Amino acid sequence: MKKLTGLLRVVILSTLFFVNQPASAQTLKEFFNSSEVPVTWLGIDFTQVKVLNDINATPIAVREQFTKINELVLKEPNNFTLTRVFNKTDIVNDISFVNAKNAKTDTEKLTEDAKDERLDKSAIESVVKGYDFGDKKGLGIIFIAETLNKASLIGSYYVTIIDIGSKKVLLTERMTGKPAGFGFRNYWAKTIKDILLQIEKGKYREWKAVNG
Repeated sequence: MKKLTGLLRVVILSTLFFVNQPASAQTLKEFFNSSEVPVTWLGIDFTQVKVLNDINATPIAVREQFTKINELVLKEPNNFTLTRVFNKTDIVNDISFVNAKNAKTDTEKLTEDAKDERLDKSAIESVVKGYDFGDKKGLGIIFIAETLNKASLIGSYYVTIIDIGSKKVLLTERMTGKPAGFGFRNYWAKTIKDILLQIEKGKYREWKAVNG
């Protein structure tokens, strides 16, 4: 009887352990183990970005390019292969949330004489918490821009996977890409393409190895 009671206790405790595991861990695991899990591409958030060492960049003109960069990603699926990069059968696109936020970016801080400072995880979490996704649910992918540095030829972003419903950050990692091309839009959009290529070539597998 004592052995049975002990076994029953172990079963109950084990059940409670799994029931009480954070949904975020299960959700992230599902992201990396299912090609069919519902995922939304939320776009690129530029609200925290610093445009550095570009004497031709005027704040208002720069802010107007943010929507154009986000739209370019959707207009050129062969260059920005989101489904292939993230190993998904389908990814829903909804950049309306980032477009609304980006349109209100403080232009006085966009091109100010600032150091190439890093964002931290708390800053990323704050950005995500600042969104109102309404009734939207599921997993979301959002890139949060940090710097567009013309001197160092680097665009830095935090590639971030979130649970849209709870606005919980499940994964975020700083990545950098090289710009190329003519015009502000194309020049900096190339950094997104570069980062996506890095994810496809190896970073996705690294993330899956840890979280899958």
